[in-house]
Amino acid sequence: MNDIRRTILWVIFGFSMVMLWDQWQVFNGQKATFFPSATQTAKAPATNLPAVGAPAGSASSVPSSSAGSMSASTPGAVPTGAPSTAPAAAKERVVVNTDVLSLTFDTEGGTLVHSVFTKHKDMTNKDVGFVLLDESPNRIYVAQSGLIAGSAGGTFPTHKAMMTVVPGERTLKDGENELQIKFESADMGGVKLVKTYTLKRGAYDVAVRHDVINTGSAAVEPQLYLQLVRDGNKPPGESSFYSTFTGPAIYTEAKKYQKVDFKDIESNKVDVEKQATNGYVAMVQHYFASAWILGDGLKRDLFFRKVDTNLYAVGMITPVGTVAPGTTKSVDSKFFIGPQVEKTLEVLTPGLELVKDYGWLTILAKPLYWLLDALHGFIQNWGWSIVALVLLLKIAFYWLNAKAYASMAKMKAVSPKITEMRERLKDKPQEMQQAMMKIYKEEKVNPMGGCFPIMVQIPVFIALYWVLLSSVEMRNAPWVMWITDLSSP
Repeated sequence: MNDIRRTILWVIFGFSMVMLWDQWQVFNGQKATFFPSATQTAKAPATNLPAVGAPAGSASSVPSSSAGSMSASTPGAVPTGAPSTAPAAAKERVVVNTDVLSLTFDTEGGTLVHSVFTKHKDMTNKDVGFVLLDESPNRIYVAQSGLIAGSAGGTFPTHKAMMTVVPGERTLKDGENELQIKFESADMGGVKLVKTYTLKRGAYDVAVRHDVINTGSAAVEPQLYLQLVRDGNKPPGESSFYSTFTGPAIYTEAKKYQKVDFKDIESNKVDVEKQATNGYVAMVQHYFASAWILGDGLKRDLFFRKVDTNLYAVGMITPVGTVAPGTTKSVDSKFFIGPQVEKTLEVLTPGLELVKDYGWLTILAKPLYWLLDALHGFIQNWGWSIVALVLLLKIAFYWLNAKAYASMAKMKAVSPKITEMRERLKDKPQEMQQAMMKIYKEEKVNPMGGCFPIMVQIPVFIALYWVLLSSVEMRNAPWVMWITDLSSP
């Protein structure tokens, strides 16, 4: 009985150590792994959000020039610019559909303002697809891009410039693999900006080309900015049973993957890589992410900014270079918007798979996910694949469990001797300790032998927990009978 009690105490001790680590993470500004506090999960009230189109929310979200080439533009303000000679186009929204995406663009800046994943259903209404990007009175999460002045100054089309959509197909037809939508701005400051979005069948990455056309009589040196702007609220419908990261992140080859809390942007305590020639910027939440990706070799300044009350931006600024009169320069990029499927993310750009966050046990979680995915390839059911994985882990740890049980059996066998010795030497604690160690040595018993094998397994099963929590494949995945969603608590 004493041995069983001791084992239970060791398990409790191990669990306490895990919880202590969890709270240490919180103390150091990280997200709680298991039990979020009320302050971490509380949603900011919708009244904090600026109204759609309000100057405080949208106009102020244009970034200032990059550090190396500051212009006279006021940081955070939209440059006024020379008036366009072309008539202003009427503002409208254009919907583009593929087999996996439904994207809505606003002709104000050619901005992506709404997205629906047709293969991933909403958790509260299974009849509609999941919405990630959105611009509504209660929610703001958009992808913007535009031009700002470089060292030579000037005022160019930003994401607030009215653009004209080029006529064309809006739905990917059967037998076709590619769909394009193009936006053209009016002349502003001697520059015309053309945005071309190319969507492909079955893909969540969108090729985005920015053509900078110099229509003036003097050379210009604009800079292109790509940014994601969203409110600081938790995603709608997120469970209170667990805590996952929601917020901006960047990846560079030098500093690797770095997450930033909204509260750090609020207090101006962001300490990340500021300049790079590779990597991406992203907005991350449970199961889904969006990211702007520039090709390697292009210089870029990375930024995080508070745009307005409860509204934040992450982005990058890259120089377009000198554009001579009558010429065009293009900058190619990718915009990812989709579920965090590792195999998809890995092929898009280095490090993008890290938006699927396994926490501090990534080194164990990644091979566990690989094995789970391999099992699913044979079984074709995520529920039974999880059962198979757990069985394989139990088999793999069989020898450890056998050692633990054998050690417990030995401890049980010597328990009468220890009990008798304790009774006999209860008034002589030092002799009791020496006698106890002598019994352990003679009987070849290790008092820790029953606990250590169990402790070794704890990190593996915590990592498995993170695999199941983080994998979008579990979302809306059926198993048996009434179990139709493996992601539900």
